[in-house]
Amino acid sequence: MDQIGNSYQENTAYFDEALGAGRSCDMVCRDLRLAGKRARFWVIDGFGGDAILERMGAFWLALPEDALNGMEDMQQFADRFVTFMEVDVTRDRENIVTSVLMGKSLLLIEGLSGAALIDAKNYPSRGVGEPPDGKVLRGSHDGFVEAVVPNMALLRRRIRDPHLTMEGMKVGQRSHNDVVLCYLDDRVDHALLDELRHKLQNIQAKSLTMAQESVVEAIRPKQWYNPFPKVRYTERPDTAAACVMEGSIVLMVDNSAAVMILPTTFFDFTQEANDFYFPPLVGTYLRILRVTVFLISLLITPAWYLMVSSPELLPGWLDFLSSPEPAALSLLSQLLVVEFLIDVLKLASLNTPDTLANSFSMLGALILGDFAVQAGWLGPEVLVYMAFVSVAGFAQPSYELGYAFKLLRVALLLATAAFRVWGFVLGFLGILVLLATTKPLVGKGYLYPLIPFNGLALRRLLMREPISRENT
Repeated sequence: MDQIGNSYQENTAYFDEALGAGRSCDMVCRDLRLAGKRARFWVIDGFGGDAILERMGAFWLALPEDALNGMEDMQQFADRFVTFMEVDVTRDRENIVTSVLMGKSLLLIEGLSGAALIDAKNYPSRGVGEPPDGKVLRGSHDGFVEAVVPNMALLRRRIRDPHLTMEGMKVGQRSHNDVVLCYLDDRVDHALLDELRHKLQNIQAKSLTMAQESVVEAIRPKQWYNPFPKVRYTERPDTAAACVMEGSIVLMVDNSAAVMILPTTFFDFTQEANDFYFPPLVGTYLRILRVTVFLISLLITPAWYLMVSSPELLPGWLDFLSSPEPAALSLLSQLLVVEFLIDVLKLASLNTPDTLANSFSMLGALILGDFAVQAGWLGPEVLVYMAFVSVAGFAQPSYELGYAFKLLRVALLLATAAFRVWGFVLGFLGILVLLATTKPLVGKGYLYPLIPFNGLALRRLLMREPISRENT
């Protein structure tokens, strides 16, 4: 561990070079005269709390000439003259440089050993408005922001329990991202917590610039071919607080407004915040409807293609499904083209200015829908089925799971086109095998509580139970 020396000139020269004083325009340095001794102050412009630093500076500059007589250690100065609560004295050079780059203020005083790190930072952040992907009709309308400190406060406001633990660590060999594990130490699975902590501490990555996605990719199992999401995200503090109360771990990453909920299983994606802001019967109906529609969206286009290509398998009362209107493109080509066009519209809408978004949606629907049918390129039945698939994709809150089902639907459609009934059956079995062999980041298994079986937990996931002592 490289420690600072006792020479004031050498220490200031070292930190000027290491922190980029004079090289970076946002690195603010100030020379002071405190009680007859030289002092130097470093802070990053935009991170320091101006009002706090100004009050402390005015207090220090007013110290009498003999105020520091007899002092040899910075800890003595901090104990007597630093009124701010969050202050730390250290001699570790690497720790000092990293702390200043994180937003802390550094103070060196001639003749005093050690350096004072004052955590008077003020990160720029937006307001805690409701997240766009987690809106509810009732309940709270606040959401997480990109700084972990306000996010921790949002959870503390909801869980005023001394067992609530916020465990901080830094990951990334160069970026030193702040990561916080939030859990109830009397409810969490400590073996699972130790496993997650070990994975985070052993991340071999220099930078985690994409926040939570970088963390997930650094610790996830090596299954690049598996599209199923291994993590559940939320931007809602009430959802995160409810999961913590159930014994889950919430993982917060600085610079991200989404937090991760671990462990994550496939059945966790059946839940949504709106289920709990309605009575239990209505919440159960919405949950069952969501699961049913989402499963139908996986099978509807491959099953319809099988009906059209093998009409002899259909009973007489379903003959209308086997005779779509003719079009210039083959049925398989129509389904694949519309699948890809829907994604093109999604990508285009992400880059469309808000003032033009409505006009773009109407224009895209007219051109790609009505005009394509009139030109004879697509059949109206294809647009009906694909419209249902597109709407069903938004019936559940996870975009990652929606795209996983999309990729599997296309694969099942191609298998059905190649091998007809056998392709459909084997493709569906392949999806079940892929689901059963999915490895979670941490936890008992991706299909828990079905495998291993836990009837009570499975019932609570599939049915919205009333609030009780054990079900909060």
